[in-house]
Amino acid sequence: MVNAKLICIGDELLIGQTINTNAAWMGSELNQHGIRVAESIAIADQPAAILSALENALEEVSIILITGGLGPTKDDLTKHTLAAFFNQELVINDEVMARNRAYFESRGLPFLETNEKQAELPSGCRVIHNMRGTASGMRFEWRGKVVVSMPGVPYEMQGMMTDEIIPSLCQYFKCPRIVHRTILTTGVGESFLADRIAAWEESLQKDSIHLAYLPSPGMVKLRMSVYGGSDAQLEAMRQRELELLGLLGDTVYGFDEDTLITVVAKRLKELGATLSVAESCTGGRISHELTSVAGSSAYFLGGVVTYHEQLKSNLLDVDPQLIAEHGVVSREVAAAMAEGVRKTCRSDYALSVTGVAGPDALEGKPVGYIWIGLSTPDRTFAQDFQFGRSRQNNISMATWAALNLLRKEIL
Repeated sequence: MVNAKLICIGDELLIGQTINTNAAWMGSELNQHGIRVAESIAIADQPAAILSALENALEEVSIILITGGLGPTKDDLTKHTLAAFFNQELVINDEVMARNRAYFESRGLPFLETNEKQAELPSGCRVIHNMRGTASGMRFEWRGKVVVSMPGVPYEMQGMMTDEIIPSLCQYFKCPRIVHRTILTTGVGESFLADRIAAWEESLQKDSIHLAYLPSPGMVKLRMSVYGGSDAQLEAMRQRELELLGLLGDTVYGFDEDTLITVVAKRLKELGATLSVAESCTGGRISHELTSVAGSSAYFLGGVVTYHEQLKSNLLDVDPQLIAEHGVVSREVAAAMAEGVRKTCRSDYALSVTGVAGPDALEGKPVGYIWIGLSTPDRTFAQDFQFGRSRQNNISMATWAALNLLRKEIL
């Protein structure tokens, strides 16, 4: 496999002002094309830092991808540093100059001297045209290795990578085929999964299939990979997937790019069914996740955040006596909330959440203790969960647990 190193330039990355999403995106795209990212670093926009990172990378990998430091301002030094490293002069590229001038004129903006400077490029580089901005990319070849410099703006970088850089790298290095298959699970922890599939995982070695566990709050992804991707390997991976599905049952909610939201949405649409939500400790998070998917109005009627117990009674018709007897964090109140919002919104299904997100205990119940209610055309019930001590994690875990409860019911 061909190895690459990512060098992301920018002080804003180092001080936490900007999250380095470029590295994550490039790593994913490169891996899919048979290029392994051996290392990813963020460095300051300073010549010494750029030179040091570049020199080290050229000793270690075949591909170096650099983002950042290519703007029109004086603190963008990547182009000058690369020209000096490869012993090249900066010269005006007439095609880039004309393209950039037209870019500004088409927007009714003046073409300044600083913009003209962006047409100055190292004399020996291969220019990578930026179809989404004015900072051109640059490609250098050095002793069988390739160095590519791109702007740090994600939209511009991604366009260059997709349109030109990845195709040319795959052709130059004849990258091997890599195939991934990701099985998505929820409702069980990583250690539980590992124990359940231990024997199956051990047997993967004979087929040269690699398995990775990718846990996050409320779910675990299991990614199978084959490198080389022969027909025999792919068939073996398909058979192994069927075996895994048999072991995991309904803990599997989807594959690859699926999300719990899209799986639930697809099923509700298939059923022609509608959903409403009553939330307390999740504070509207479930409604937010549902409406983050385009077309959610086809099945999601709406939701209410009844944070105070009085609103549970006023808006959802939860009997105050029920709250007095059992507390707001209880099976009875969760079920009543779900039934109340289903009747109010006249939906086919309804979810409710009430619990102790933290950091303080409530009604003698520990932090992380959550009740989730579900009301359907046939029945209303509630299930309790014990999560952890982190308020934000508890909100996330409760959200995914509620959606998973609905998923299992409608599937």
